[in-house]
Amino acid sequence: MTTTATNLYILLSALLFHQSLTYKPVVLIHGIMTGSGSMELIKNRIEEKHPGTIVYNVNRFESWSSLETMWHQVLEIGMDVANISSKHPQGINLIGYSQGGLIARGIVETFANVSVNTFISLSSPQAGQYGAGFLHIVFPGLVKDTAYELFYSRVGQHTSVGNYWRDPYHQTLYESYSVYLPYINNHIQSAKSEDFKKNMLRLKRLVLIGGPDDQVITPWQSSQFGYYDANETVVEMRGQDIYLSDKIGLKTLDKTKRLHIVTVPGVNHFTWHMNVSIVDNYLLPYLD
Repeated sequence: MTTTATNLYILLSALLFHQSLTYKPVVLIHGIMTGSGSMELIKNRIEEKHPGTIVYNVNRFESWSSLETMWHQVLEIGMDVANISSKHPQGINLIGYSQGGLIARGIVETFANVSVNTFISLSSPQAGQYGAGFLHIVFPGLVKDTAYELFYSRVGQHTSVGNYWRDPYHQTLYESYSVYLPYINNHIQSAKSEDFKKNMLRLKRLVLIGGPDDQVITPWQSSQFGYYDANETVVEMRGQDIYLSDKIGLKTLDKTKRLHIVTVPGVNHFTWHMNVSIVDNYLLPYLD
């Protein structure tokens, strides 16, 4: 082999090795009342462990603007993600923390032109929220028993929290007023229902991460599509109608081994995205 050929071989080998260490681009979406800065540890750790991986850290709707309606955030951030996706036709990885995970799912379901390989929902209220711990982050004066009086109104639906507040004792009001969660869960059928499911089924991997010591997402099983019944008893995901009727494709994703349920004890809600071991053990292994 000539010197030129040898050098070319070494260069190609190095390039292939480098590519094997990098992931597809990763998009991070922060939680409520925070901003992109709160996701820097995840960004930095991915870049440290897999140099060359491109990480986009969404900086829209930070702090108080994170209370703007869910559909507004989905459409605005979704346009950004669609633009990112267009630059990476091989697909992207999407990680959403807390409320950001619910925004991320809205984007997956709504934007057919966004190619997401892996979507990781990190402690997000995917089945809804009904707990004082979450309320007190932004509404310290509210109690969960009467919060429906605010959230199930036209005024209340102008807040992101109101859009996914799911009071098990006031289901009729939830169905009448909530403009976001019952629709993206296909609990209420709409002209977009088939598209929502079809777009979810384009995922190669859906990872749902949560844990019993979260203390904010209530019930914590909501992070894995479990939720309260009418008696406030938790029914796990596989016992929920959204799964049994395969309303958004969860059952299909499960049967085709594309759904991963990850339960991690001992993690408080405010530390999921601030913990290097969580990134190393529960985020990095699912990226591709």
